[in-house]
Amino acid sequence: MQTKLVKTDDVELASEAFGNPNDPAILLIMGAMASMLWWPKEFCQRLADKGRYVIRYDNRDTGLSTNYPVGKPEYSFDDMADDAIRVLDGYGISSAHIVGMSMGGMIAQLVALKYPERSRTLTLISTSPVGVDTAHLPGMTAAYTEHSASYADLDWSDRTQVVEFMLADVRAISSTRHPFDERHARDFIAMDYDRARRFESATNHFLLSGGDTQKGKLAGLQVPLLVVHGTSDPIFPVEHGREFIKIVPASKLVEIEGGGHELHPDDWGTMLEALAGHTMSIESMR
Repeated sequence: MQTKLVKTDDVELASEAFGNPNDPAILLIMGAMASMLWWPKEFCQRLADKGRYVIRYDNRDTGLSTNYPVGKPEYSFDDMADDAIRVLDGYGISSAHIVGMSMGGMIAQLVALKYPERSRTLTLISTSPVGVDTAHLPGMTAAYTEHSASYADLDWSDRTQVVEFMLADVRAISSTRHPFDERHARDFIAMDYDRARRFESATNHFLLSGGDTQKGKLAGLQVPLLVVHGTSDPIFPVEHGREFIKIVPASKLVEIEGGGHELHPDDWGTMLEALAGHTMSIESMR
């Protein structure tokens, strides 16, 4: 798979595409500290096989995209929403189906709200509503909060230590229904670490602000919304996914029984079927 660098305004965004460029485009936006590789290649290819042109990319401070000094991100969530449009422009795509996971789901919401003319549909996986009060929703589970506390003592220059911490993190957010493949997870994390320009820069994502211009606008979302959320998500409990249905009229929720904060291969069938159906309904009207 050939990597394409989209260069705009002193920003480089590494990307990859799957499928036929003549098919309807789907843009995948991943979450905090996660490169585009966290949209697995096979997942992307299976989606492309359903007649979609699938594009994934490294957010700033991940993978091969532009990174910044640790603790000093020179960008905001609004800039990351603009990055999604930069990627579409780099491929000559006027509009696409926007899909975001976790923090990527928050970015995807900003894209759809700020650029409705560039967004055919919106699909949100394991994320939370933006621009609305979510104080009444449950927060991270106690177990995950305890795990996250060890993040402060991590030596990011120690590859082994980082890989083991990330492995523990992936295990902590995994499905309660399906088995956890520790060997595959460790090998994948090590590959992601080695590929990154500077892996520690991804921690800048936790310092970002922005998105205030879209406050209170989610209820007026102009594109069809699909929400996919695991019932065992420890970062954004399933109530966050259910909240979208209360806010956005005519939206649809698909709950993944026992699903964590991840794209578990055993759940791909359900996810891909829902995503293909959601995007197909729009294409049939065009």
